[in-house]
Amino acid sequence: MEIPEDYLLESYNYDLPEKQIAQEPADRRDGSRLLVLNRKAETTTPSTFKDLLDHLPDNALLVANNSRVIPARIFGTKATGGRVEFLLLTPLPLISPTEKDGWMTASVEGLLRASKTPKPGSTITFADDFRLVTDTAGEFGRWQVELQWKGDLTELFTQHGHLPLPPYIKRPDCEADRERYQTTYANESKTGSVAAPTAGLHFTPEIREKIKSKGIEWAEVTLYVGYGTFSPVRAKDIRDHSMHSEYIEVPETTAEAILKAKAEGRPVIAVGTTSARTMEGMVRESGRIGKYEGETNIFISPGYDFKVIDGILTNFHLPESSLIIMISALAGRKTILSAYEVALKNGFRFFSYGDAMLII
Repeated sequence: MEIPEDYLLESYNYDLPEKQIAQEPADRRDGSRLLVLNRKAETTTPSTFKDLLDHLPDNALLVANNSRVIPARIFGTKATGGRVEFLLLTPLPLISPTEKDGWMTASVEGLLRASKTPKPGSTITFADDFRLVTDTAGEFGRWQVELQWKGDLTELFTQHGHLPLPPYIKRPDCEADRERYQTTYANESKTGSVAAPTAGLHFTPEIREKIKSKGIEWAEVTLYVGYGTFSPVRAKDIRDHSMHSEYIEVPETTAEAILKAKAEGRPVIAVGTTSARTMEGMVRESGRIGKYEGETNIFISPGYDFKVIDGILTNFHLPESSLIIMISALAGRKTILSAYEVALKNGFRFFSYGDAMLII
């Protein structure tokens, strides 16, 4: 049976010149550009992020992901002296340590990269008080390992780790990334994401203040960004794709703000795909809009009936990724690909450090 176009993975492909993949952030957070896709008016308008307020509905509720990125990429050595790179994939809040012989230990998932693949049972040392022991190899470089440490795990990653810039950024992370690959509203108590909720990187405290003074409401959720966000879709028929679970939190105050907006007919606009997935995941997992803490593996694709969000502020996404599929479910695949063509022709910058897109 022929697969309908909207379910074919290759239908979400587009040609992207390498020069339009942002390698550095804009000089200023709000110095990025903004493409406004108005579905009702059927217009696609290039603008700037500084002018976001001119395009947001006056009575909107913005919902952002306040999770904080941990420097989850860390380099260690095997007993032979060989260098190994480890990227933690298990969000910190999901790590359950136990004590063993004076060390804290926990089973976690991560990506391992070395010139020669380690054998199960190999010890990789990061510091005198921080190491791992390999356990089971999975697909695509993923491993189940046992982390072993003394002291505070967050502090050890902060001290020895590097920010996990995506692989399409062809440079090592630097000190400036510690600030710029983090939203200005990232909550210290919500540390644990292994990638930034990048739609939020454009916001400055000044823009937040202007939003507030215009009467646009702001609420927050938490999704600890894990492997699910950047795991590639490999199924030819996207209906066969399985998302990895990610841990989400919707506080009571945010659930109440969403319910109030819905009751008053005001649009709920997600700041980023992670916020969208959190809100829609909350409803799928619990059956209602309300306080929620737990996992979701929701995969939003064409045909999905959105229960919470009416619009989204997002960056430009990789071809054939679950993220471009998600925004296509909201605005229509052809509409999105057409808007991406406008962005490409107008020299917009793509991906994590790139420009933004508002779909209303």
